[in-house]
Amino acid sequence: MNDEIRCAIKHYMNIGEQIKKTRTAKNLSQKEVALALEMDQAQFSRIENGKTDPSFSTIEKIAHALGVGLVELVNADDIFKEVNSYDKSIFEKLALVDQLEEKEKSAFFSILDALVSKKRLKDTLSHALNMI
Repeated sequence: MNDEIRCAIKHYMNIGEQIKKTRTAKNLSQKEVALALEMDQAQFSRIENGKTDPSFSTIEKIAHALGVGLVELVNADDIFKEVNSYDKSIFEKLALVDQLEEKEKSAFFSILDALVSKKRLKDTLSHALNMI
């Protein structure tokens, strides 16, 4: 894995920090945001503290609840400085997703979540088979 991809992944892994930074900048409590998301405050706290990885659709909902765009929430402008052109195109496409209608966004994130889940399941099964 090259350094650009590693940096992008590291940034994504710190999404909880970005969420907390944005929330505190807007003077919102965890309870207020969790309520807007119809999410348990403890679950929201786990996301902010990096103890659980939110789905892309959850990140999109959090951005909406915080009143920011998805790109702003993940601080994509800083990422663009550190990634190669292939990786940059992925983030540019993600920025365009933020401009889709809500129904289209929902469909996009549902598909993306399904693909990620499929990949994780495949990796888990492969690992389990290798243990046998």
